[in-house]
Amino acid sequence: MTTAQRDDEQGSFGYILHEPESGATTEVVTESVDAEERQPLFRSEDLLLNMGPQHPATHGVLRVVLELEGEKIIKATPYLGYLHRGTEKLAEGKTYNQVIPLTDRLDYVCAMANNYAYVRAVERLLGITVPERAEYVRTIVSEMQRIIGHLFWLGTQALDIGAMTVFFWTFRERELLLDLFEALCGARLTVSYFRVGGVDPQGDLTPEVIAKLRTFLAAFPAKLEEYEGLLSENRIWLGRTKNIAVISAEDAVNFGLTGPTLRGSGVNYDIRKAEPYGVYDRVEWEVPVGSHGDTYDRYWVRMQEMRQSARILSQCLDRLPEGPILADIPGVTYPKREKVMTDMESLIHHFKVACYGFETPPGEVYCATETPKGELGFYLVSDGTNRPHRMHIRAPSFVNMGAFDYMAKGYLIADIVTIFGTYDIVMGECDR
Repeated sequence: MTTAQRDDEQGSFGYILHEPESGATTEVVTESVDAEERQPLFRSEDLLLNMGPQHPATHGVLRVVLELEGEKIIKATPYLGYLHRGTEKLAEGKTYNQVIPLTDRLDYVCAMANNYAYVRAVERLLGITVPERAEYVRTIVSEMQRIIGHLFWLGTQALDIGAMTVFFWTFRERELLLDLFEALCGARLTVSYFRVGGVDPQGDLTPEVIAKLRTFLAAFPAKLEEYEGLLSENRIWLGRTKNIAVISAEDAVNFGLTGPTLRGSGVNYDIRKAEPYGVYDRVEWEVPVGSHGDTYDRYWVRMQEMRQSARILSQCLDRLPEGPILADIPGVTYPKREKVMTDMESLIHHFKVACYGFETPPGEVYCATETPKGELGFYLVSDGTNRPHRMHIRAPSFVNMGAFDYMAKGYLIADIVTIFGTYDIVMGECDR
């Protein structure tokens, strides 16, 4: 005799008894259950998953609480503050010059851009003019920093998705530019190169640095084509970036997105064009703009921005004028070293600026600068002393993360790492 379990249309459960010798069958019904009361085969409740803060792909100390339905993201809530150092509060106890090293630690991948954004705000508060050569030097190192930042992003984004070769190749070119930073100011990462009124007077562009930079610019376009050869038509790269984390132009503006994240959605806004500073209005260049607002478009925008940065650098080197790289404003900027050694008044000015700093007129100012990650703004309030009364930093990494939940909904857990990377976030800038 054999038995077989049966589940008929009415929801009755039982056994059918087979007798091989006679061929007869007997049905024994053991129970009857209504079809609507049956339990589903799989659980249907949502799952909460912590991602971070210790995670190899979160680009810093970031915690995200994911609400999942299977592997589909229902909600993604970022929790910031694990790297908070109180930079804005620390600035209230330091002179304006002493704040410059603090800005290095915001976006520690792109310290030159942070320096530039801060000193521009102080200069606007003071109402001073920067020498022409200093403006060219500032623009040159800022565009070098933009290339460095985008190379760092490209290598780490590709590594997160699974492409290891790109990471090594981008760091190869990045190291060449960091060598030039080291030649300028003795540092590679946290540079403190900018000064109120110009740049470090001991860090002018020498003929050797200019020659090495020209050599880099001559070879760089071919390197960009190498990166694109590995990625732009790679089916894995396309599958992980095309139509992922899509955000429309209207939503991008409403969320306050800036930088490549905004321009990838088709919004033609770049502070270097909208409110020119440095010598950006004296050279020819274009603002790359995407069309679909997905992760691939943001990748494409950054690739084109590196080409435009190289274009800006070549023109600046061709037009680089002679002259000082730091304004001569007694009591605000440091006097030249030879004057300090021979002139008593210059020695007094040097001592006063080094030990006491300088006073700014009472008032408030906001100054925005286009960094590799977006709009970095400094809001300064002065009470007429030698220290900022209040300082607030408008950090692009922090603001861009506001759209994270919106851009992550409906995608998979594996896409979370890609969405992290599409912002090019640095947690030192998020937490400040």
